[in-house]
Amino acid sequence: MVPVPRMLLPCLWLLGLPANVCPLQFTPSSPLGCGKDLQPLYYNLCDLSAAWGIVLEAVASFGVVVSFVLTVILVASVPFIQDYRKKSLIGTQAFFLLGAFGLFCLTFAFIVKQDFSTCASRRFLFGVLFAICFSCLAAHTLTLNFLAQRNHGPRGWITFGVAFLLVLVEVIINAEWLIITVVRSDGASKDPCSVKQEDFVMALIYVMFLQVATFVAAWPVLCGRYRHWRKHAIFILLTTSLSMALWVVWIVMYVYGNKQEGAPAWNDPTLAIALVSNACVFLFFYVIPEISQVIRPGPDQAYEDDVYPTRGVGYETILKEQKSQSMFVENKAFSMDEPSSAKKPVSPYSGYNGQLLTSVYQPTEMALMHKGPSDGPYDVILPRATANSQVMGSANSTLRAEEAYISQNKQTTTQKDGKSGQASSPYSKNRW
Repeated sequence: MVPVPRMLLPCLWLLGLPANVCPLQFTPSSPLGCGKDLQPLYYNLCDLSAAWGIVLEAVASFGVVVSFVLTVILVASVPFIQDYRKKSLIGTQAFFLLGAFGLFCLTFAFIVKQDFSTCASRRFLFGVLFAICFSCLAAHTLTLNFLAQRNHGPRGWITFGVAFLLVLVEVIINAEWLIITVVRSDGASKDPCSVKQEDFVMALIYVMFLQVATFVAAWPVLCGRYRHWRKHAIFILLTTSLSMALWVVWIVMYVYGNKQEGAPAWNDPTLAIALVSNACVFLFFYVIPEISQVIRPGPDQAYEDDVYPTRGVGYETILKEQKSQSMFVENKAFSMDEPSSAKKPVSPYSGYNGQLLTSVYQPTEMALMHKGPSDGPYDVILPRATANSQVMGSANSTLRAEEAYISQNKQTTTQKDGKSGQASSPYSKNRW
């Protein structure tokens, strides 16, 4: 063996040093767009050479803001909802928005690089958040089937309870899967990042079942008796059909495409793109159309408003009521100034000024026969109704028909006796 010169020993010793002894010589420089103090875990958020991280970060941030704003709008529109059947679904739809909000937030876990916390959150929350969205769609579809057939469905807490129970199933499945794969029976722990693509997809079978069940259950609503619920079923059908198409694409790329291309580094971008795309489908094809329809009254409420208009307590209504009351008082004041005779025309066949008399005696033919024959003319026996030339002011000044007949009969009797003078008073005691 050739002895090594002593002058070469220091060089060989330097070459055999571990990398952590001289960290400054092996530390990679920060990529373009990132600061020097930033940890390598977050390089994908600012690396300009990896544009997919920046684009997805921007879209996810926009989705987080839109989801929050839509949630506020949905909750604030509750007092303005006239249809109680739509109001009962507000809790389920708010739960759906919570799931969409979580999907946008989970995108950041797939943009950053892998470590124990990010990988554990990916494996657990990916299926749970999608289960929240599709469970709410399934519960809404179940309610729509009742509404399309009977025009009334289950109560709101029942619909929300069905969605919550469906989500609870996925929570149990993911929790058990995470415990079994990470924690071994011997107590040793396993890195959650080292999971095969096939295992990750197989853990989402329950979510795929919810998609298919919702898609199938929405079709009977289109054949229901009450057609005004069909548009809600169309929103669900569009959402589920596009979601299933996206799931087929990302599963094929995640399981087969990346392996064939030899680029396993695209696994995280594939899952992040699937999250953002599906969450956008939820917002634009289900949430926004539902919010636009939730305030509109149904056909029943519209018909009731036309037949029986509601009297809202508003400034315009109060002005209209005051105006109508003032007009009524004003007309009443003018009617008090008018004379009583101007209200009703005086009939030429009545001897009174339009006021009703409680007791008026009209002699009948039988009464005249009992009184006996009379030599007077027929006009005197049964006076004809003539129009008075002078209208009396009150009913007290009008002579009764009985007194007029008695006075005329007595005048004819005195003329036969040859007596002249004044006629006896009609109020005398010698009445017949």
